[in-house]
Amino acid sequence: MVNAHGSDRRRFLKGGVSIAAGAAMSLFWTERGAFAEELALTPGQTEGPFYPNRLPLDTDNDLILINDEITPAIGAITHLSGKILTADGKPIRNAVVEIWQVDGNGVYLHTADRHAQRDANFQGFGRFLTGSTGEYYFRTVKPVPYPGRTPHIHFKVKQRGADEFTTQCYVKGHKQNDHDGVFRGIRSERARDSVLVDFKPMKTSKLGELNARFDIVMGVTPREG
Repeated sequence: MVNAHGSDRRRFLKGGVSIAAGAAMSLFWTERGAFAEELALTPGQTEGPFYPNRLPLDTDNDLILINDEITPAIGAITHLSGKILTADGKPIRNAVVEIWQVDGNGVYLHTADRHAQRDANFQGFGRFLTGSTGEYYFRTVKPVPYPGRTPHIHFKVKQRGADEFTTQCYVKGHKQNDHDGVFRGIRSERARDSVLVDFKPMKTSKLGELNARFDIVMGVTPREG
């Protein structure tokens, strides 16, 4: 499993708050559900027809290299990270995060997807178990278009005592987004914005690697026990 700690950069915003502002904020936070309204809930999305019907032997969070192979997958290497959060901003630990997507040729890891030659060096599917911060991390490739779809990555979150949650994230600013039926099916503009992700070049990379961050805000807190 890839260790994300070396590449993970966290920033903290520090600053003073006046007494008057602090009092106003205190009143604001006591309103029921006020904080939850500050976080846009991630909209649920279809699983689609190509959740892998034959999972690979290697299901770790590095989709670029399979097992001990040395040939990497085709595509722009992307460090994809984020947090799984409750509606009030608390991290969800011990959640299994799964992703699956097309390879650099636009083909899923599924026996029924035969419209092009699949990249045998791309894992196509990965898993990650969140820790105390709710953080997940994958090394994958930037998604490319699939026939009839704009570039996207599928996510499924599994947690004990709660139903599975499935969604998708999209490349912010991609020209095909406005013509994608699944994306446009999200009626709320705020909800649509919540699944748009910037794929930004890594300043320290000489290989053209990218960073992408996608936080998933869950509307249901798992039951205990």
